[in-house]
Amino acid sequence: MFQLPLHFKQQWQQFSALTFRTVSSSSSYASSHSSVTLSSSRNQSTREAVIFLLALLLFQSSSLQKLSSKYGPLLHLRIFNVPVILVSSASVAYEIFRAHDVNVSSRGVAAIDESLLFGSSGIITAPYGDYWKFMKKLIATKLLRPQSLESSRGIRGEELTRFYNSLLDKARMTESVEISTEAMKLVNNTLCRMSMGRSFSEENGEAEKIRGLVGESYALTKKMFLASLLRKPLKKLRISLFEKEIMGVSDRLDELLERILVEHEEKLHEEHQGTDMMDVLLAASGDENAEYNITRNHIKSFFVEIFIGATDTSVQTTQWTMAEILNHSNVLERLRKDIDSVVGKTRLIHETDLPNLPYLQAVVKEGLRLHPPGPLLVRTFQERCKIKGFCIPEKTTLVINAYAVMRDPDSWEDPDEFKPERFLSSSSGQEEKPFKYLPFGGGRRGCPGGNLAYIFVGTAIGVMVQCFDWKIKGDKVNMEETFEGMNLSMVHPLKCTPVLRSQPFFLILLGYF
Repeated sequence: MFQLPLHFKQQWQQFSALTFRTVSSSSSYASSHSSVTLSSSRNQSTREAVIFLLALLLFQSSSLQKLSSKYGPLLHLRIFNVPVILVSSASVAYEIFRAHDVNVSSRGVAAIDESLLFGSSGIITAPYGDYWKFMKKLIATKLLRPQSLESSRGIRGEELTRFYNSLLDKARMTESVEISTEAMKLVNNTLCRMSMGRSFSEENGEAEKIRGLVGESYALTKKMFLASLLRKPLKKLRISLFEKEIMGVSDRLDELLERILVEHEEKLHEEHQGTDMMDVLLAASGDENAEYNITRNHIKSFFVEIFIGATDTSVQTTQWTMAEILNHSNVLERLRKDIDSVVGKTRLIHETDLPNLPYLQAVVKEGLRLHPPGPLLVRTFQERCKIKGFCIPEKTTLVINAYAVMRDPDSWEDPDEFKPERFLSSSSGQEEKPFKYLPFGGGRRGCPGGNLAYIFVGTAIGVMVQCFDWKIKGDKVNMEETFEGMNLSMVHPLKCTPVLRSQPFFLILLGYF
């Protein structure tokens, strides 16, 4: 849990005027009439406000949802005198992305000093401009274009088989499996091979070191967001949050990535024709005619963000979706029946089967709806504008609560229920209310890797359902959630024991029986 430094607590009185205001019928949110100011008052409404605002410091998407349910879908908050606009409905999100997408296409001031994490050179936090456009173009045309995904399909198939083999070994030894751990191995290994042209060894501990660094880096993301939100008041107190912690992780990542970059440069000097993303970026960094002159730090930041963003997104979605499946036997039975009818029992499910498995696609979409990988979409209004008739000053922080939008009863029937069939009905499609489904964000800053995430999650879920039954402790999986990094995580990671369903013909051919 986030803890304020002791000397910061001693300065608490300087920031005691924390307020939240409902955006009301005034011409500017700054003059909103509905407000609560936190002070030493002990009345019930103030205590309630304190609870909510302490939760805001931890930015729990579910707490923000409760706040919006009570006060409305468009709120003006003040946290340590920092203005924040909170959006919790599809209609408001639609207006923002339709009319103000460019205005909110930047994420604001970097959370940390420029000397840390490769000079804050990442694409995720980059302002909307030439560098961001150049990198997004490279991702779209080199890493995620259909031809690139087609050429790397064999890699994903090999890693999926390795994922299956690991589960099979656990089943044969009647050992429990932590789903997130196995999913992380699958996604990390696949991304390394797709983007760097190499994998990391499990035998010498190299792979575990990578996963540890990814985990530590991800744990810092929420702290960095809070540091950016409180940047101005903390600067007045000469406080630099988490600098030592960030620098420690940064140094280890730098050592690892520098070694890999040198390996790739040696291959390029040997007239090696680059085919992976690191080769492409190295070539671009040495191209004087490139649209943007990227640096070594840009390349390192790119790979840090790829692993932090793509890995945890796919891992958490796989874990949450599998937990929902295990808690809904009817979904498990229908899904297994569909997979058996399309794939059969003579081979393992493959990503080319996904288009023919609409119910599996619906299950993954429903898992993403209830447990979005990025529940809070954070942007900055670069210029003054009007939202629903209210004036928003420039440089105001925007938070779109995708978690609340995708559980809004005005947009979804039985919003808190796991019902994959809602995505099979054309009458319940996204088209009837734009931006009610935001698992990967929206607008220009929406995640470009959504389709790849669907492949990772869909095939992993497919293998686990096709090949195994699962034993859990108790009658139901505990679905209690916590907010770690900037993602929703399970308080109790999903741990269960795989039981081989049968002895499929393809396993006999592989010599397992």
